[in-house]
Amino acid sequence: MKPFAYARPGSLAEVYDLLGTADQTALRLIVGGTDLIVGLQSGKVAPDLVVDLKHLADLRPGIEEVDGRISISAPTTLTDIIGDERIRGSFPALVEAASTVGSVQIRNRASLTGNICNASPAFDTATALLVHDADIVLSSRAGQRRMRVADFVLGPRRTDLRPGEIATAVELPLPPERLGTRFARLTRRRGVDLATLSLCCAVGETRTRFAFGAVAPRPFLVDDDSGVLADPRSTDADRERVLRSMTAQATPITDIRAGQDYRQAMLLVLSRRALSSALTARNGDRP
Repeated sequence: MKPFAYARPGSLAEVYDLLGTADQTALRLIVGGTDLIVGLQSGKVAPDLVVDLKHLADLRPGIEEVDGRISISAPTTLTDIIGDERIRGSFPALVEAASTVGSVQIRNRASLTGNICNASPAFDTATALLVHDADIVLSSRAGQRRMRVADFVLGPRRTDLRPGEIATAVELPLPPERLGTRFARLTRRRGVDLATLSLCCAVGETRTRFAFGAVAPRPFLVDDDSGVLADPRSTDADRERVLRSMTAQATPITDIRAGQDYRQAMLLVLSRRALSSALTARNGDRP
């Protein structure tokens, strides 16, 4: 492992000072550091400077409801998100997705913003965030900007984080209608493993959304605005036609976890199951 410098600033102002003087390509920001540890051990990550954001006086862990949105600050752990009653009530699929990240010990340290900024094509919380049009809040000395998580992730390990910026929060608009949601995931084995593929389905009164992960260079969103998938009177043949059209937009690869054909076939299988469970949840029954 290459030696590196370590900084633990006490305020956002100190973070911005470090960002202004350090080589951005040789710097890593951490909250939980769970992804960084893996990169350091494998030698794929070799920073000159690691900046620890866990002890900022003006950026503390917390979940707030403000103006019809749930705001999750960057240091908030996945365990805290899983246990929050507001998120469990309005975003159960995010709870399902967060519960699959690593082990209990990992979730006690890992953060939602860290999961996003690591930008793995297989990151588990992505699909639940995409179906809810979640935003990521990016802060710098010049101020703040917001952008959709769907647009922020550009590709494998690439994001739209600009020099001098840090991610300070994730925001989810409270659903304006009753939704049925379901997260689904396929792995090679039970227990801690990266997803072979993942998805989230959200069914409203007329629109159905799917977000797919690990089957393209970045997680992506597809909508059925025709109402076919949301309509309980639709025929199985019509639903199958729409689902096949949506899953056909995936571009899976063959790697150590699965072959391209297998991923494509299982994406359709999991989409059928998730749709059925999401329809049940929308109608008020337990999936």
